[in-house]
Amino acid sequence: MQQQNQKVQNPETNVPKNAQMNERDFINDMLATEKYMTDSFCTALNEASCDHLYQDISTIFNETQDCQRNLYNLMFKNGWYSLEAAEQQKIQQSHQQFSGYTNQLPYIH
Repeated sequence: MQQQNQKVQNPETNVPKNAQMNERDFINDMLATEKYMTDSFCTALNEASCDHLYQDISTIFNETQDCQRNLYNLMFKNGWYSLEAAEQQKIQQSHQQFSGYTNQLPYIH
């Protein structure tokens, strides 16, 4: 029996749909910007050679990541962001696949 993918989504909050940007559009734009910024800060953290600079970027990264999470939660709460529910069989397959990796990793024992 094949399980159909189901959307995980809250009821959508209605916003005006016209040529002007609405609340959903603005929040979606901010979310995309925060995602881009966290990706960029990750690269900067990986390549920072100065400890002081690393700490400053790390602080900014964490603030940006928190902002991104808050925007995501707001969009999800208003039904403007949906996810596909994973099939239980696929979750179990992934878990089995990766559970054998613990003996290959040097820091997990």
